[in-house]
Amino acid sequence: MKQVLIINTQTTTEKNADRNTSFLKGTLILTVAGIVVKVIGSLNWIFVSRVLGGEGIGLYQMAFPIYFLAFNISTAGVPIAISIITAEHIALKDIWGAKRIFHISMTFMFFTGILCSLLTYFGAQWLIDWQFIRDPRAYYAVVALAPAIFFVTILASSRGYLQGWQRMTPTGVSQIVEQIFRVITMILFAQMLLPYGLEFAAAGASLGALAGAVAGLLVLVYFHWQLNKDIDKMYGGHLAPLPDKKQETVFNIMKRIFKLSLPVSATSIMLPIVANLDLMIVPQRLEAAGYSVNEATELFGYLTGMAVPLVNLATILTAALAVSIVPAISKARTLKDHDSCFNQTAAAIRIANFICFPAFVIVLVLAVPIASLIYNAPGAGPAVWVSAFSIILLGLHQITTAVLQGLGHPTVPMVNMIIAAVAKVILNWVLTAQPSLGIMGAAWATAADIGIAAVINLYFLHRYIGYKMEMKQIMKNMIAAAVMAFVLYFSYYVILLSDGSNAVATFGSVAVGAAAYIVILILVKGMMEEDMAVIPVVGKIAIRALRKIGVFKEISQEQ
Repeated sequence: MKQVLIINTQTTTEKNADRNTSFLKGTLILTVAGIVVKVIGSLNWIFVSRVLGGEGIGLYQMAFPIYFLAFNISTAGVPIAISIITAEHIALKDIWGAKRIFHISMTFMFFTGILCSLLTYFGAQWLIDWQFIRDPRAYYAVVALAPAIFFVTILASSRGYLQGWQRMTPTGVSQIVEQIFRVITMILFAQMLLPYGLEFAAAGASLGALAGAVAGLLVLVYFHWQLNKDIDKMYGGHLAPLPDKKQETVFNIMKRIFKLSLPVSATSIMLPIVANLDLMIVPQRLEAAGYSVNEATELFGYLTGMAVPLVNLATILTAALAVSIVPAISKARTLKDHDSCFNQTAAAIRIANFICFPAFVIVLVLAVPIASLIYNAPGAGPAVWVSAFSIILLGLHQITTAVLQGLGHPTVPMVNMIIAAVAKVILNWVLTAQPSLGIMGAAWATAADIGIAAVINLYFLHRYIGYKMEMKQIMKNMIAAAVMAFVLYFSYYVILLSDGSNAVATFGSVAVGAAAYIVILILVKGMMEEDMAVIPVVGKIAIRALRKIGVFKEISQEQ
């Protein structure tokens, strides 16, 4: 009987692994792509800044927010909406319906993209005449960005459809290709047009968005061709509507896309709105705390330009996990597979905690060394230290938001973000003006903003699928993180005293601390086999190694 129980346990683990493996493979692909894109982008700014200088970069940056706004209006939320609806049709084996969704959405996005491109092109002079753009030389950069909006719109729609099939490789590859072509074009055309004037050089840099979008779209054409080949193999070349399923009208499909995408778009727009509220409130309240205008500006830069990017970097994997899980949850919901919805949610949050807890400890303990190493600004240490708490909360918020979107409730996280933003404004106003807190008060307000939204999201997850945070598992993460913090702190100073280099001490202590975190997590049985099983490439290797040392039970070979 004991032997049978062991075999059944393994079968359950394998079943859970099969359910979760698709979105975790997608997470790995999107994470790698995100890191590569960020590295290329960082190198790009070094070269472009050398070509254009501060003034030329300023002209480019005056035009880019207009492009970003038009891009968000035309695309924000649409890829997620398309991926959700596509995943629903695939779950029901309605492949004809899934392809119909793609054709309808692409037609709609085609005209939306053209409209936004034309409005940007013909509205460029109006923006200057009405002083929305202060420097008239930025006109050429705005005009150069206008056609890119059309191609990026088509690109976003195409990615959404492929993500609905839980194919994340096309998105990852196209993002890398898009960034490479964007960078090459920016540097090349900025350099070529510089002799004609700085305004033309900035316009040349703006052409990078167009080149990148076209290149990314061409990559997706190949992946669509590959998908169609796979569909022909799996379902045959002649697809037809399901005989027992009533097909939605074009109007209803468009209505659903709007219904799903508008809350997601509103959620995306909340980020720049909150950033602008910070710009209005934080420097003013720092002055009220007794800082000069220059000091307030510097402290504001420490938070928004140094601490917040570190938080975003630490959660790059959970951001990719959030994108991957939306179609997986949508598929399970369509099939009314409550267990799959619950298990995939639980697995995603466990993995997010596994990643975010050590990242939180690293930033918390090494706040000043990291600020000195990366930014050469030890004064940013206090803002970085407080912002470390945002890492765990942001990872949780990203996953819970994605799950709610996949469950067909995109309005819920939007409303939660509005509630959290109101709380942040109040806390910013009160805490930042405290002389004992200053910029740390603004950092605490940011952490509270994310945390409030995440907690309310969790309430709705419990309401919809009965999910509760696994407190026993979180306690194990916390124990491992506490030991890691202790090891990290002492190993940093030991290495620093022996070597004298902040860089060596930082990287060395991080390596030692990460090893301690994994060891302690193994000892307290905080690593679950079903989570390890779905980690691409290294998961199975790690399970075999952990079985040999007795962490996981060996599977009996007898039948």
